[in-house]
Amino acid sequence: MSLNNIIIRGAKEHNLKNIDLTLPRDKLIVITGLSGSGKSSLAFDTIYAEGQRRYVESLSSYARQFLGLMEKPDVEYIEGLSPAISIEQKSTSKNPRSTVGTVTEIYDYLRLLYARIGIRHCPDCGRIIEPQSVDQIVDSIMNIKAGSKIHVLAPLVRERKGEYKKLLADLLADGFSRVRIDGEIHTLEEAKDIELGRYYKHNIDIVVDRLVIKEDIRERLAEDIEISLEKSGGTVIIQVLDGDELIFSEKMACPECGTGFEEMEPSAFSFNSPQGACPECHGLGTSMEFDPELIVPDKTLSLRQGAVEPWNSADSYYMQSLESLAKHMGFSMDIPYEQLPEKVKHVIMYGTHEYIPFIHVGRTGGIWQHTGRFKGVIA
Repeated sequence: MSLNNIIIRGAKEHNLKNIDLTLPRDKLIVITGLSGSGKSSLAFDTIYAEGQRRYVESLSSYARQFLGLMEKPDVEYIEGLSPAISIEQKSTSKNPRSTVGTVTEIYDYLRLLYARIGIRHCPDCGRIIEPQSVDQIVDSIMNIKAGSKIHVLAPLVRERKGEYKKLLADLLADGFSRVRIDGEIHTLEEAKDIELGRYYKHNIDIVVDRLVIKEDIRERLAEDIEISLEKSGGTVIIQVLDGDELIFSEKMACPECGTGFEEMEPSAFSFNSPQGACPECHGLGTSMEFDPELIVPDKTLSLRQGAVEPWNSADSYYMQSLESLAKHMGFSMDIPYEQLPEKVKHVIMYGTHEYIPFIHVGRTGGIWQHTGRFKGVIA
């Protein structure tokens, strides 16, 4: 068998006229020509068909019965073939999350390969990530500023769908009193009544203990770490109140920096998963941003005249929101937008942090009054 070339002799499939051809292996080859010249007959009906046929023949008779017999293409001789993959000459999906890798499922195997046998390195110092002992984890936590309040958390659920009522009931029965669900801490008594969306992904952590960093907590902290590692399967999260979260792992941690990492899963390599997607573009490779210049194309108009292009309908919900904002902040709806103070322009675009009173009048004359944040055009 040729290791460097694919050798084709006497190819007569469809409109091929007894073609002899030698193609280099491990190269990107483009086949071009006029319509009807035999491009597809050579690429798909000869090379791909024979490579696939030979692969199927190498399988067991049990496996072959599910795949069916494949006819040999009309060719005298082919040498140097490997198992082949064929991708249709058309777009199978307009979804931007659909790629050659996802369509052929090669991407799934690559994610699994990297997650299971990949060697992780610290992003800060470049050292290989190694397991951490309980003592090393405790030493790292004790380096947090004295007097800091911390929560010792054991992660149980990461980006998985479900209601988890039984899990929460079991935790309460085990003697735990608090749990963090999707970033919010609740007592387990409260959590029993929380309706988690069955078809939404959730994150759930046990609050193992709440501590203040001081020298005499070392023994208690070590016990908390052991409980967390046991419950979570090897990972503990330290939530520093009014500070950062620290992750420690008995399986994965940097020996130089002491930074811990959660166990690597295939989802960490998926641009379609929140765990693997870029937080800026959400895995799409492009970011959609608003252009304030297009939102207010004519700055000589007033707000009431429709200066804000998306909100230019008179008496609409958004126009009434602007009027409530103007009354609260004390600016006029009838002066040109370009004359408004910069602070007002910023609030119109990005909203307020404070709550303000709103008055909305419906089409039937009904009045709705409420307080809330002005969300802004962009925010």
